[in-house]
Amino acid sequence: MTPYVLGILVAALLLRNSRRPPRKRGLPVHVGGEPGYAIRNSRFESPVSSWWEGVLTLAELFEQACKRNSDRPLLGTRRVISREIEVHSDGRSLEKVHLGEYEWLSYGRTFEAVCSFASGLASLGHGKAERAAIFADTREEWFIALQGCFRRNISVVTIYSSLGEEALCHSLNETEVTTVICGQKELKKLIDISGQLDTIERVICMGDEIPSNGTLVDRSAGWVINSFADVKRRGRENPVEAELPVASDVAVIMYTSGSTGLPKGVMMTHANVLATVSAVITIVPSLGSQDSYLAYLPLAHILELAAENFIAAVGASIGYGSPLTLTDTSNKIKKGTRGDAVELSPTILTAVPAILDRVRDGVRKKVDSKGGLSKVLFNVAYSRRLSAMSGNWFGARGPERMLWNLLVFRKVKAILGGRVRFILSGGAPLSAETQRFINICLGSPIGQGYGLTETCAGGTFCDFDDTSVGRVGPPLPCSFVKLVDWPEGGYLICDSPMPRGEIVIGGPNVTLGYFKNQVKTREVYKDDERGMRWFYTGDIGQFHADGCLEIIDRKKDIVKLQHGEYVSLAKVETALVASPYVDTIMVYADPFHSYCVALVVASHPALEDWASKQGIQHATFAELCEREDSTKEVHNSLLQAAKAARLEKFEIPGKIRLLPDAWTPETGLVTAALKLKRDAIKKAFSEELSNLYT
Repeated sequence: MTPYVLGILVAALLLRNSRRPPRKRGLPVHVGGEPGYAIRNSRFESPVSSWWEGVLTLAELFEQACKRNSDRPLLGTRRVISREIEVHSDGRSLEKVHLGEYEWLSYGRTFEAVCSFASGLASLGHGKAERAAIFADTREEWFIALQGCFRRNISVVTIYSSLGEEALCHSLNETEVTTVICGQKELKKLIDISGQLDTIERVICMGDEIPSNGTLVDRSAGWVINSFADVKRRGRENPVEAELPVASDVAVIMYTSGSTGLPKGVMMTHANVLATVSAVITIVPSLGSQDSYLAYLPLAHILELAAENFIAAVGASIGYGSPLTLTDTSNKIKKGTRGDAVELSPTILTAVPAILDRVRDGVRKKVDSKGGLSKVLFNVAYSRRLSAMSGNWFGARGPERMLWNLLVFRKVKAILGGRVRFILSGGAPLSAETQRFINICLGSPIGQGYGLTETCAGGTFCDFDDTSVGRVGPPLPCSFVKLVDWPEGGYLICDSPMPRGEIVIGGPNVTLGYFKNQVKTREVYKDDERGMRWFYTGDIGQFHADGCLEIIDRKKDIVKLQHGEYVSLAKVETALVASPYVDTIMVYADPFHSYCVALVVASHPALEDWASKQGIQHATFAELCEREDSTKEVHNSLLQAAKAARLEKFEIPGKIRLLPDAWTPETGLVTAALKLKRDAIKKAFSEELSNLYT
């Protein structure tokens, strides 16, 4: 065979492979209810309720896991070795901690702790019909308390630790909670509003010490305050039999983070959460006792609660951390000591886009600061991997890929411990640029998912082998996903080349509705003639030919400008966050004007690095944000990001305002999942927004 003929055959083979139709990840299905375009998971003809035979509740699932993995480590926590206060030149003071190694509770010992806590609740007088609230940061006691409540069939009210006073009072009073399980700092919040809380009888504090003013509340408000350890001790001394729930019992009343108005309590049954946990098991291959999971997102968020339950179900281990101690360079980690990720070396992570954006920016900053050969090598390696992932035959593959991993990406992987093999991203849209960057640098896939509190985080999820970006995958095995027409917005299921419409999710993971809010429940929940329950999300999506969903809009985020153009605020923000100067951004559009504007919380390192290169000295960060040349530099960077994302001219902010102070859940401007609270931001920066239109 001549080289010429061989070349033709190879080219023909490559051409044939390039024309191979994409694998069908989701398939059309006929469903009841409102007419629409519905898709199911290609591997499952009907929604999955439980992956484990005979297991119908979260309590049964946890007990089964503990019996099967009694001696294996389950919950890990790092002991604080020392704390110190670091004062910066600008007057800011930050607490720095030195944390020790992970200390582990086995499955068997965790189950003993859960049973003791459950018995302790009974000993304190908490009745099965009463509700308990967990109001604390993510930690091992949170998980133990949750499972302990389940063993007494107690419905758990989950509350974000960052919730403001008004929302906190509303959540506790509306659900008539009698027992609150909280951390030390959360107990202080409760004490401050004790006169406004109607039904609380007892408080269980997770810390070793109860604040001194707790005794005053004990007397004046009539609360009985106990430590977590004391409740477990009482339970060990006075054991009682479990009163396990059934599938239809309410496991959790999960209060949303209140991005608009007061939070709503979503009622989740054991069957609802179990359906999502069962579906997620099918996504990551070979999950098992060899895996470890870094838990740092709020357990009051359904993404984290479902993740920890499915990690425990497969016999893996959970190491607890926090966003402020995640890496060696995190804000709260003492210099020269290890962050949670390096100490644990997890194999599985969940993340919200804001966290992944920060990891991306941290890598970029480190590469830029080194410069020289290191920067050149990184850029070459990145471009070669990007070329290969984009389908270019001449991209980095095989031995070359191994070489780049050894020379470049091994150091990046080390930031998160070096062993991560899968990242689950949810809670908000992840930009395509960040998804690709993290995928290449960590060498592990990011499974972007889509779900809501009302669907127990279940909806869609990217398959392990799907390297596409900007999509959220096919329906999870627990769900059917349907698009229905939204004529007012111009989205129809008959649109070409892809059907478009409002996303509606149906299946056993769809929750009961909102606690004591039948009006809102009837508005967004519908039962069809076949008994399937559907939730109308308010999000707009389109289905690709392979059955994967892409989120393209949201009803509430669409603003009509003066000349009739529609701007999707979230879509624009997702594109512009790719700018290295952006820490957080909120796009605002006034319907009485022809352009939109933006508030930009500037990236401290990126803007200061630019200022240094410009020779700007002796300016505080707040002063940098006020400078006209700084604003112009950031605005130009946003224009580049907008161009890369192919935004329309009217979608690009005409004016911006730089802000120096971060938006955190404590400021009340973002939720615990780092979603924007638009109304709160508009109120806080009403003058700045008004000035942008003058």
